Amino acid sequence: MAACSRGFSTTPFDFKLRIRRLNAALLPRKRRKLFFHADRVPLANGVVRCCCSDSVTPIRRTSGSANGGDKNEEWRLDPKKPPHTLRVRVQASPAAMPFASPPSFLKQEKFFPRCTPRNSGPQSRDTPPKRDTGIANEKDWGISLLNENVNESGTNEDGSTWYRESGEELGENGYRCRWTRMGGQSHDGSSEWKETWWEKSDWTGYKELGVEKSGRNSEGDSWWETWQENLHQDEWSNIARIERSAQKQAKSGTENAGWYEKWWEKYDAKGWTEKGAHKYGRLNEQSWWEKWGENYDGRGSVLKWTDKWAETELGTKWGDKWEERFFKGIGSRHGETWHVSPSSERWSRTWGEEHFGNGKVHKYGNSTTGESWDIVVDEETYYEAEPHYGWADVVGDSTQLLSIEPRERPPGVFPNLDFVSPPSPQPDADADDDLPQDLQ
Repeated sequence: MAACSRGFSTTPFDFKLRIRRLNAALLPRKRRKLFFHADRVPLANGVVRCCCSDSVTPIRRTSGSANGGDKNEEWRLDPKKPPHTLRVRVQASPAAMPFASPPSFLKQEKFFPRCTPRNSGPQSRDTPPKRDTGIANEKDWGISLLNENVNESGTNEDGSTWYRESGEELGENGYRCRWTRMGGQSHDGSSEWKETWWEKSDWTGYKELGVEKSGRNSEGDSWWETWQENLHQDEWSNIARIERSAQKQAKSGTENAGWYEKWWEKYDAKGWTEKGAHKYGRLNEQSWWEKWGENYDGRGSVLKWTDKWAETELGTKWGDKWEERFFKGIGSRHGETWHVSPSSERWSRTWGEEHFGNGKVHKYGNSTTGESWDIVVDEETYYEAEPHYGWADVVGDSTQLLSIEPRERPPGVFPNLDFVSPPSPQPDADADDDLPQDLQ
C-alpha cells in the first residue's frame, strides 16, 4: 500500500468544498510603523474583503511569527472617494489567524451516516479539514493501530457499508510498517470516507507516524488531508531531527471553488528551526495565494518572509510581501505593496528599515505616486531570536512517535548508512508546482 512505501508520497485527490460566499482579499502579514499616508492605495471599483462566512469575519494575525501580526485589518473601497482610493481600517485584535477560516459548512450528517452503537464496525471520525489550522499535534489525531491483522467488513442498519483492515510490512535494514485502514460508504455510493494510519521504523533509528483521510458527499463536495511526523538522525551533523508536515485540500461540487494548503516544520536538537506554508484558494472568478517562511539557526540569526497575492479574471491583481533578517538586534526589514488594474496600470509602494542595534532605525521608502521618505528615528528594535514553538516543545508533543518500537536487531548486524550522497534538496520553499492541477 502507498502509506507503507519507503518514501511516502500522495497524489492529491480532487477535493471539493461547498462554499456559500467568499470574497478573498490579500492582507499584509505585518504592519510596520511607516511614515506615509496609508489611505492612498489605488484599487479597482468594488469591495474586496477576506471573509469566509455570511457575516464579515475580521482577519487576525499574531505578532511574533511570519504568519502573524498584531493588527486586524480590513481592506474596503470607499464609494464616496475617487475610484483609485482605498481606505484601510486598522483595529487592535487579540486573536490570531492569518486568514479568516470558514465555518464547517460541509454538513457531516450528509457525509456519512454514523454507525449505530449496536454495530461493531468503525465509526467515521473523518470530518472535512479546516483552513489555516496548520499541523495538528499527534494527540489530536488519535492514532490507534491494531496489534493484529484484521480484515473485516459489514453493513449498517441504514444500508451503508464499512470495512476495516490492518497489517504489517517488513523490509531490509530492519524496516517495519504497521498500518490500519478503514472506511465506508452510503447505501447508494454517493458519499464515502477513507482513513489510513501508519507507523514506520528501521534500525537507523528512523521513526514515523502518519494519517491520510479523504471523503466526499452526495453533493459532490470532496476533501483530502494527510499529516505525518518523523524522527531521524541527520547523517551529516549526527544531530537528532524531528520533521512534521501536513497537506489539506477541498473542492466544491457545485461551484468553481476550493482551497489547498501545505505546511511543514523542521527542528533539530541544537535549536535550528524551519517553518513554512503554501496556500491557495479560489472562488469562481477570484483566486489568491500565500507563502510564508521562518528560519532560526539556533544561535540568534532569524529570517522571516511573507508573499501574498490575488487576482480576478477581469485582470485586477494586488499583493503584499515583506522580509526581515536579524542577528543580535542588528538587521533589516523591507517590503512592497502593489496593485495592477485591468488596463495594466501598476501602482506600488516599497519601504525599508535598517536597525543598527543602538536604538537608531533608518526608515525609507517611496511609491509610484510620488511618496518618499528617508529618516532616522530613535526606536527600540524588537525581534524574536527563538521560535515560540521549538525543539523542547515538539519533543514533548511527540510521545507516540518516540515510543515506536523498532524490530529487534540481531547481534552483529548494523544498519546500512549512506554517507556518500548529499542530502536531497527540499523543494518546499519555492516550488509552485506542488499545487493540485485542478486548483491552479
